[in-house]
Amino acid sequence: MSRKKIIAGNWKMNMTPSEAVKLVEELKPLVNNPDVDVVYCVPAIDIIPVVEAVKGSNVEVGAENVYFEEKGAFTGEISTAMLKDAGVKYVIIGHSERRDYFKEDDALLNKKVKKVIEAGLTPILCCGETLEQRETGVTMDFIRLQIKSDLVGVSADQVKNMVIAYEPIWAIGTGKTATTEQAEEVCKGIRDCIAEIYDAATAEAVRIQYGGSVNAGNAAELFAQPDIDGGLVGGASLKADFGKIVNYK
Repeated sequence: MSRKKIIAGNWKMNMTPSEAVKLVEELKPLVNNPDVDVVYCVPAIDIIPVVEAVKGSNVEVGAENVYFEEKGAFTGEISTAMLKDAGVKYVIIGHSERRDYFKEDDALLNKKVKKVIEAGLTPILCCGETLEQRETGVTMDFIRLQIKSDLVGVSADQVKNMVIAYEPIWAIGTGKTATTEQAEEVCKGIRDCIAEIYDAATAEAVRIQYGGSVNAGNAAELFAQPDIDGGLVGGASLKADFGKIVNYK
């Protein structure tokens, strides 16, 4: 099976609405690659202007977070219905910053994954280990636990349409990057885990990204690996260099 690459920018807490539109207009001609799915995952306040700004282009818009309830007294939260109505297609779930800073656990993330799928949106489910976990040799044990916990009650057909992003926590925003071999080894381990939980066809279909200081210099080598289907890009997605990552060949 030939999986289409998906390259998503995670803007994190950057870009005011006016700055976001300016960046999108600058990037639009640079990220025009029909062979790659391109996604901007933007702060909630930027979603509507960015959706408008990308119209007519090959770019889809994603959200950086979501809540698992339909509506109600959940001050500050955003529902899948709100995101869908605004034009969002993807939602990042379980980024290490959400897990670490905001104490989101796997039980909560499992609810979010199921809610996003139920709404007809595509989850980008993040997983990854700390430097301490890598150095003590428990990387795959930890990531397998995350994957298995976050996908409880999710069917094989639903998983086939998901995206999973492997982001070693020690390589996010640090300038450190996992070697190509390390990134491929873990992405293959994630695919093997999906095959164990479901079956080989599901594992073959699911797209697995690498994230962690992806840049124009290392994208081509990373994305050439058999189990790496693109990237979840942080800081480099806020610059013109994102175009070089999208057109990595």
